[in-house]
Amino acid sequence: MHSSDRTRASLSRVSLAQVVPETPDDVWHVYNLIVVDDEVECTTTRKLKKESALESRRDAASRVVKLPLRVRCSGTEYDAEGSTIRVKGINKTECEEVKLNAHHTLEIGIGRGVKIEKETWDSVDVRRLEEAADPAASADVAAVLLVDGLANIVLVGATQTIVKAKIETSMPRKRGMALMGYEKAESKFFTNVAAAVERHVNFEKIKCLVIAGPGFTKDAFLDFLKLEAVRKEWKAIQTNVGRIIKAHASSAYVHSLSEVLENPNVRGLISETKAASEVKALDEFFEMLANDPARAFYGPAHVMAAHELNAVDKLLITDAVFRTKNVAQRKMWVRVTEEIANSGGTVHIFSSAHASGEQLEQITGAAAILRFPLPDLADAELAPL
Repeated sequence: MHSSDRTRASLSRVSLAQVVPETPDDVWHVYNLIVVDDEVECTTTRKLKKESALESRRDAASRVVKLPLRVRCSGTEYDAEGSTIRVKGINKTECEEVKLNAHHTLEIGIGRGVKIEKETWDSVDVRRLEEAADPAASADVAAVLLVDGLANIVLVGATQTIVKAKIETSMPRKRGMALMGYEKAESKFFTNVAAAVERHVNFEKIKCLVIAGPGFTKDAFLDFLKLEAVRKEWKAIQTNVGRIIKAHASSAYVHSLSEVLENPNVRGLISETKAASEVKALDEFFEMLANDPARAFYGPAHVMAAHELNAVDKLLITDAVFRTKNVAQRKMWVRVTEEIANSGGTVHIFSSAHASGEQLEQITGAAAILRFPLPDLADAELAPL
């Protein structure tokens, strides 16, 4: 995501940032930056009707104009498929085309510059801007998750997981007289999956392509893909065979991605990325929960109680917590993240659009690995925050 040096350097002194999202990950970052009561400005379109003296308003010809508008945000919507954000609010720009304080919705997408003004930029916002500006934080793993007759082509970015294609083929039984029919169906299935890989996987933008699934289907497909690349002269596949990795996954569904990212060969290629650090931290938490539960807390009340005792070594929290409309609650979590970081702890803010973030959401969205065990607190029933 492009942002000016002046913007990044002066957030502590001014309240305005100007950014241009360049990728779907950038759009997700912008979505997480904008909260209720922020003022957001970008170029928008408005359909206006031009009436003549002889025309009624209903029959008047309409024209579409582009104009810069600033709205005070009342809510946002994120469209993952289109990589766009809709910012609802009231207009704060004086102009002929749109009345002051009229309701208007801005649409933000890739390549569309946007200005965001806040009363204050807290440390979580600044951290997100820094991550967005750091290309090394991107995971960019492509994965083919497949079993007989079902495949999902998935892209794992720095902040979100996107299913680019789903391929389904009816497969006959693999025995007796039906064997020939099975082989024909498998060939058709592999051909469709290979075409989807060729269409959706750009080796210039990814670190590796993982072929994953249970059983031997992944092995057979990789052999097929290599032969198909030679037959159709797919140079991208032929020249990047060393970056294609086989891995086990328990299914062809997206929730199996966490297993893929845990594969040592995959982890070796993406070890410095945010997605890899999230997977590693979540693994460590669940291992601690199983082996030493007095040092692994989850739920806002227990995490907060442990923090008050200066016991939190690693905080795991989803970005959804910071998108709350409850300003006091957001400020509380910002304060907690700052205090843990300042006391030598580590803070992992998970993307709720990743498989690991979804896993964390399932256990309330907040968890902690403690410096020392707190058995009495672990067993205590605490009032919700």
